[in-house]
Amino acid sequence: MSSRITCEVCTTAPVAVVRLTGALDLGTMRSVHRALSDALVDQPDALVVDLAEVDVKDRLALSVFAATARRAEEWPAVPVVLCAPSPVAARWLSESSTCRVVPVSPDCAEATRVAGATLRMRARLEPVAEACRRARELVTDACTRWNLPDASGPAALVLSELVGNVVRHAGTPMQVTVTLRRPYLHLAVVDGSSAQAREGGTDLHAEGGRGLLLVRELAQRWGSVRAGQGKAVWAMLPAT
Repeated sequence: MSSRITCEVCTTAPVAVVRLTGALDLGTMRSVHRALSDALVDQPDALVVDLAEVDVKDRLALSVFAATARRAEEWPAVPVVLCAPSPVAARWLSESSTCRVVPVSPDCAEATRVAGATLRMRARLEPVAEACRRARELVTDACTRWNLPDASGPAALVLSELVGNVVRHAGTPMQVTVTLRRPYLHLAVVDGSSAQAREGGTDLHAEGGRGLLLVRELAQRWGSVRAGQGKAVWAMLPAT
């Protein structure tokens, strides 16, 4: 008989809580990965995974949580915390070098406290030329509030390019997010197009015309992932 697991996501609060019920093994870990990935699309302040009703059948299946945490570290830059594992699952988690990147708390309330508050600013922008200017204003304001003078200039350039790429190629409304999770300042733009982000623009002198080539030069890391029906293009810069 094949194993089954259900995933209930509660996103009414800034912290998203995913409650798993059933057996976790190599067969069900894929559905868990999809549920956690879907919960990340809303860019919560933290992602808490409740394991109280989970029967871990295969210790290797626990790697799904480490994979989710590594993805969430880049985008949407949120901490992932596990809570209330069974004694056996807790031991396996502590013994696994892969899973040590994910904090484990005894209960959901403690997990929420461990996750902590996330410094984040967002804006919803339309795909118009003015969007690049508004994106620069957003990241400049964020760097001023968070005392990051050295990051302000490079971050404004990078975010302007990410937004300009959406204006030129995707042409959809976008969610722009600036997040501080030291040691990095995280920038992300989520649009409504699933088309892969393009590397460069045709006019290198136009606003936002240098495309992702400039992002590659200035960012510590950057990338693009599916996000709902569209995609998220993200970049990480040193938070200084």
